[in-house]
Amino acid sequence: MASIPRDIVFTRYDGHRAIDWLRQSYAMFAHERLAWVILLFAYYFALFVIGTIPYLGALLFVILRPVFSVGFLAATWTQERGGTPALTQLFQGFRSNLWRLVPLGIVFVIGTQIAVASTALIDGGKLLAFISESGTGTVDQEALYQHWQETMGDGRVQAGMLFGIVCALPTALALWWAPALVVFQNATVMLSLGVSLRATLANWRAILRYLLVVFLFVSVLPAFGFMVLALVLAPTVAVTILLLALLPYYAVVLATMHICDYVSYRDVFHAGETLAPLTRSRA
Repeated sequence: MASIPRDIVFTRYDGHRAIDWLRQSYAMFAHERLAWVILLFAYYFALFVIGTIPYLGALLFVILRPVFSVGFLAATWTQERGGTPALTQLFQGFRSNLWRLVPLGIVFVIGTQIAVASTALIDGGKLLAFISESGTGTVDQEALYQHWQETMGDGRVQAGMLFGIVCALPTALALWWAPALVVFQNATVMLSLGVSLRATLANWRAILRYLLVVFLFVSVLPAFGFMVLALVLAPTVAVTILLLALLPYYAVVLATMHICDYVSYRDVFHAGETLAPLTRSRA
């Protein structure tokens, strides 16, 4: 049985390192495009199916995400050693370390709920009231949209949402590399969360640069593309073209982000180390 570490060392980098992580991650995706796209769509299809389970679907959707994330870690680890990502690796987290990965999902649920509840300290509970009302399913959609506009336009609600994001940061950072630490370093739940939090804070410049670049590709560029198309085409045509283009575009972006979870982990916790290539059996 592998020993459980008491602490795990990591390396600190400046902000420029995030660009290296993303560049290397995209290069890995480009080398095995089909395998990564298949793995990506299987992952989101699995989450969709889980989300449709009555009563428990939404909760399981969140709790099992760290378990599924291990599939991407295993696939990237395989490719780094000269292999090809396989669809069966998506379920690797269910075959090993399951009882340490599930608590990570529970931590995410609790942390998120605390962050959402904290908005009431700023807006007096307006955001929580809107979420509760929209979840009943009995409100007229037009009235709900009007209420949404009023709620989101409220300065106190906006301030409350910003405060909630700040409150959610410790949970997000603690979970950033926690699944990889559990899988690759046999860390306990508490050790993985603590080390991940310390490592992300130590590398806050790289993490911030990564988030800004991701925001650029996930939100800014698609919005800019729509604005350009809307200037030369009818709105309905522009929306249709954009939707057709966004599917492959987001496949590239999301796959690169999943790969980057492993690439950044390897760089921070195993700086300078190399992996032995996979041995291939002879026919």
